[in-house]
Amino acid sequence: MNNLIWAILAIAGTGTGIGIGYFLRKKIAQAEANSIEAKAEKLLTEAKTQQQKFILEGKEKATQIVDEAKREEKQVRQELHNIQERLERREGMFDQKLIELENNKQKLQDQANKVQQVKAEIEKMRDQEVEKLQQIANLKKEEAKEELLKRIEEQSKADLTARILKLDKESTEVYDEKARELIADATQRCASSHAAEITSTTVHLTSEDMKGRIIGKEGRNIKTIEKLTGCELIIDDTPDAIVVSGFSPIRRQIAKLALEKLMADGRIQPARIEEFVEKAKQDLAIDIKKAGEEALYKMGITGIDPKLVSIVGRLKYRTSYGQNIINHSMETGYLAGMMAAELGLDSAKAKKCGFFHDIGKAVDQETQGSHPEIGHMILKKFNMDEDICQAALTHHQDKPYNIYSSIAKAADAISGARVGARKDSYEQFVARLEELEKTAKSFPGIDKVYAIQAGREIRVFVKPNEVDDYSAFQLAKDISRKIEQELQYPGEIRVTIIRETRVVEYAK
Repeated sequence: MNNLIWAILAIAGTGTGIGIGYFLRKKIAQAEANSIEAKAEKLLTEAKTQQQKFILEGKEKATQIVDEAKREEKQVRQELHNIQERLERREGMFDQKLIELENNKQKLQDQANKVQQVKAEIEKMRDQEVEKLQQIANLKKEEAKEELLKRIEEQSKADLTARILKLDKESTEVYDEKARELIADATQRCASSHAAEITSTTVHLTSEDMKGRIIGKEGRNIKTIEKLTGCELIIDDTPDAIVVSGFSPIRRQIAKLALEKLMADGRIQPARIEEFVEKAKQDLAIDIKKAGEEALYKMGITGIDPKLVSIVGRLKYRTSYGQNIINHSMETGYLAGMMAAELGLDSAKAKKCGFFHDIGKAVDQETQGSHPEIGHMILKKFNMDEDICQAALTHHQDKPYNIYSSIAKAADAISGARVGARKDSYEQFVARLEELEKTAKSFPGIDKVYAIQAGREIRVFVKPNEVDDYSAFQLAKDISRKIEQELQYPGEIRVTIIRETRVVEYAK
């Protein structure tokens, strides 16, 4: 029974708690709902207020934009109006100019017509005058013109000759003076050695009995040396010396080196001679290369192929008229470089043109052809500059390839023509003078020819009854041109024509 009561009481308490909880929950939910509605109402009110504000601001901005657009439109209209007014004014000016041009054109056309009419009248009058003159002179127009020119030529021949001489002298004096100054300056700044030996080399002996040992038993040693070197050994009474004679300086140098090595070794016999000749060739090859390197270093030329350096070194043992070619090439290079610098040209290129101009002489005794052609071929093979190749090819021609070839040709002539540069034999000197006189005598009307000043000047006496003054002037040019074409000579040759009339009478 008690348990039942407790159960009923528990159920009643639970129901009461549930009811109270539901009532409290409902109150709380109602309060929250009222609070949310109030917030929503507040937010809505604020949104409407903000909306009204934005609408007002937008209307104000729209009004401002419309006003600004109206002002810009007004300004554009004003500018267009101004432009239109300017265009109208210009159009009016152009119309006026066109009218003036048309008027001027018409005036010019009228004047041109008048000129043509006057010209036609003048032509008609001239033809009439020519016809009258032909009738009076009994000559046609061409015949009268020829007769007039002939008389003028006869009357003015002396004056024309004098004028030609004067103009030729005046036109060349300035250039000759400038050229002399340029060449003199370059020559004074460059000094080189004088002529060297030509065909022989002297070898000094350690003792006098060495001559017999060099000759050997039955001459076998000297024969072996001469056979291997291609030179002739001259053993005479000269104390402590023998002479190596040969056309090639390289062969003479090989023989000299071999003899010096044999004398130092002391064992002179054919087998040792052959061994030392080979060693001399090897030493000479090294010396040739060193000579080429030294010459290029002195000239300031770099980037040259080693094979070309060796070819350059061979010029040390090559002479022309007693002048050492490697020294001549260096001197020519220096002169060409200085002249090019004075003329405002590439000094380095001109120096190379002058230095390599005689490179063909290094092998011309072993290769067929002239040394300019051989030099051109060698430089082409080593891909040298075309101006340098052409300088080697044309330095003996009348018309060089370009200004650098002309400079190289002039420098070569200066180097060969300076005092002491070359050594001619008596026979060569006489033959050159005779050939020079013979060339000048080949022209008609010449009485006598004399080569003077060691071939630097040639004086030609002409027959006055066959050669007049004007012809003498032309004859000097013809002789000079023929000498340039047919003869080879250093420097320049002065041609002087002398025409004189001598009247001789004897008082008896």
